[in-house]
Amino acid sequence: MLKGFNILIGITGGIAAYKVCNLIRLYKKSGADVRVVATENALQFVTKLTLQTLSNNEVYTNNFEIKNYKPEHISLCDEADIFVIAPASANTISKIANGICDNLLTTTACAFKKPILFAPAMNTNMWENVFIQENISKLKNNGYEFIEPESGYLACGTEGKGRMAEPEQIFEKTVEILDSKNNKILKNKKILITAGGTKEKIDPVRYITNCSSGKMGLALADSAHNMGADVTLVSTFKVDRQYKNIIAETAREMEKVVKSELENQDCVIMAAAVSDFRIAEYSEQKIKKTSEDKITLELVKNPDILKEISAMETKATIVGFCAESENLLNNAKEKIKNKGCDYLVANDISSKDIGFSSDFNEVYMLDKNLNINHIKRDTKLNIAKKILEKIFE
Repeated sequence: MLKGFNILIGITGGIAAYKVCNLIRLYKKSGADVRVVATENALQFVTKLTLQTLSNNEVYTNNFEIKNYKPEHISLCDEADIFVIAPASANTISKIANGICDNLLTTTACAFKKPILFAPAMNTNMWENVFIQENISKLKNNGYEFIEPESGYLACGTEGKGRMAEPEQIFEKTVEILDSKNNKILKNKKILITAGGTKEKIDPVRYITNCSSGKMGLALADSAHNMGADVTLVSTFKVDRQYKNIIAETAREMEKVVKSELENQDCVIMAAAVSDFRIAEYSEQKIKKTSEDKITLELVKNPDILKEISAMETKATIVGFCAESENLLNNAKEKIKNKGCDYLVANDISSKDIGFSSDFNEVYMLDKNLNINHIKRDTKLNIAKKILEKIFE
């Protein structure tokens, strides 16, 4: 998969450094040439000999290890196709974000003109620190790639977000970046994607929504952008990405935005979970609890955005999503007939290890002629790529 690619791994000081040994193995097994640059603190957690043995290459730590009259950081930059910094400490992220070059790793990052992928690992309080987040946003806004840390039990004894993503996820993200760098199959295509569960307000403090995390829609937007498309993401939440993002929290707000942006789009993917109903009468004041055990809320239907845009005169390919808890394919077939869209992607929400809030999914993709393409369980990013390839094949 990575044959012919040169991967440079940067290791900083953190307990997660031991995981990089497995990451090197994954890269090597996939055919890549791997070189490692490590900080002095990183070598407190994993030995130089181990890294040399796994990578079959010299491990670089010193700015002044000059060979053939060429500075080491320039040589490493010229040879590598991607620079993966894992684990990326708060210290190193902040240095690179502010142009500080005080060791071989940060100096190499400063001179590196190809993709750089950060896999952060740190204490939860450090991850949430406002200055660390500002530095991460600064890097993201300038084209640097990140794979978010996970939540869980941390080596420092606390629980929260900050654990480095697993080597398999970092490997997959690397493949995705290198693939998109060399395969811009959606170049000059304009794609609008919706994501998230709409929120229908009851009063100033309450609303009706659903379990959608928006991860599938975000994966589609990220994949389309990586494949060269001009992406507009209409989401119920804010994202920090390089493509256009419009916030639309309610169904009617989303309807307005989608219809206003529809012209000149090559594809519209309605991955958002749009509420079927909204409150008939919004209360301007908070509804107070009374002695009554029950309260009645009157609901009215929301606009069916997918059905409406599918009936409009447009050059765009329209793609819908549906989530079913039973009779998945029968319900999906009825839905694509009723909605009139070009494709429908069906999710089985009864499976507990995929779907809502998960990074994994398994879907069936139907076209107007009821042909079915089964996309087996995979990460949402990989599934997103397969969906886009199918649409534009």
